[in-house]
Amino acid sequence: QVQLVESGGGLVQAGGSLRLSCAASGRTFSSYAMGWFRQAPGKEREFVAAISKSGGFTSSADSVKGRFTISRDNAKNTVYLQMNSLKPEDTAVYYCAATPRFSTILVVTTKVGYDYWGQGTQVTVSS
Repeated sequence: QVQLVESGGGLVQAGGSLRLSCAASGRTFSSYAMGWFRQAPGKEREFVAAISKSGGFTSSADSVKGRFTISRDNAKNTVYLQMNSLKPEDTAVYYCAATPRFSTILVVTTKVGYDYWGQGTQVTVSS
């Protein structure tokens, strides 16, 4: 069991930046692969970025590649999403997710691969 709490969302202008944080409970944070997903009103929750347990491997959606960067600090039990060059279409609730089920080097890019979810943090990008 792990509890995830997102923070860092807010209102920014197009072209601006935000850094989201996801703080996890427990002493076994390094046992979880982590991911970020987002959901806009009336739309499906979609993959944004993922990182392996050790942080050695990452993946990101084509829509955010080159703009968003996922990272983790296992000593702080925290995963981050650095979002640069934000666009209005990035507006959504962003969710942190965790899964212990896969190998050390695997990045998990599907919703069904994750067992634990945070409550989400709102990101709004104005045009």
